[in-house]
Amino acid sequence: MWHGWRRDVDQTQERGKGPVNVQDSFFYALRREGKPIHVYLLTGKRVTGVLRRFDRYALVVESHGLENLIYKHSVATVCLARQGEGEHLAQPGE
Repeated sequence: MWHGWRRDVDQTQERGKGPVNVQDSFFYALRREGKPIHVYLLTGKRVTGVLRRFDRYALVVESHGLENLIYKHSVATVCLARQGEGEHLAQPGE
């Protein structure tokens, strides 16, 4: 099981830099790992790809060589894709 983001949250708490933003720690870890993720939208649609960028309001997920801008207010769930799922979606080396 992947728990890299929890380590980031724990390290931030130890440094005493105020309140921890769990969302940012989670997304930083996903972006750093570069592994495929599933983004489930409130409409029920699933977007699978690699997290390239994020900010306060949106995620950029690369899938099949295209970048999808997904507004966070439309996201229900974000999770890692299982091993073997979605690995073909991002172009290698990009």
